Amino acid sequence: MGDLSSVGLSDWLVKQCKQLGINKPTPVQENCIPAILEGRDCMGCAKTGSGKTAAFVLPVLQKLSEDPYGIFCLVLTPTRELAYQIAEQFRVLGKPLGLRDCIIVGGMDMVSQALELSNQPHVVVATPGRLADHVRSSNTFNMSKIKFLILDEADRLLEQGCTDFTKDLEVILGILPAKRQTLLFSATLTDTLQELKSIAMNKPFFWESTSETRTVEELDQRYILTPEKVKDAYLVHLIQTFTDQHDDWSIIIFTNTCK
Repeated sequence: MGDLSSVGLSDWLVKQCKQLGINKPTPVQENCIPAILEGRDCMGCAKTGSGKTAAFVLPVLQKLSEDPYGIFCLVLTPTRELAYQIAEQFRVLGKPLGLRDCIIVGGMDMVSQALELSNQPHVVVATPGRLADHVRSSNTFNMSKIKFLILDEADRLLEQGCTDFTKDLEVILGILPAKRQTLLFSATLTDTLQELKSIAMNKPFFWESTSETRTVEELDQRYILTPEKVKDAYLVHLIQTFTDQHDDWSIIIFTNTCK
């Protein structure tokens, strides 16, 4: 495995990565970045923590630097938290370009979002439902010249309800150019291939990590099987136990719904 220049990235981008402590490409980056830079559609299957966000952020930034305009790239992702994380990577790695990004997710003011979109940012990171709402209600922004459409965590996008997702996706695809690069990244990509036939992909480069698990080896995973009625009580008890023993720890709780 060489350094980042070995996958075809420009000096300015390699330098920017080094400043952020990224010195060598991960397997998903080493395999997918050259194919994306060649102009190929790409399907990448890699577990969380494998560096797959940078696997599409870096080549997009390189292509953007060659011909900077807005709106250049659209990223669709299942949750607002992921949208903020992806936008942050674009912002930090794209700082030398003066990159302008825009986050379009639910729970935020539609009018201010529409204003941001009309200002033609370079990169739009969105949840499909909210972006589809904007397409249906507004014509103040133009996505007809987009170079990249990226679906990140494609398996989770589909988990949100295939019918709604398909309807929203059709609305969004309707305003995108047919000639574009489509990149699809997922933890379990093989399951979603049949579901995503609606996305026109031209003989995509396909790469799948050899690991059978969806998470990195360093992660210690455990579960408690409990009746539904006492699930919340168990959770509260666990948190209290952890905070009593480790008052300097942080805890993140993932849930299916806001409720």
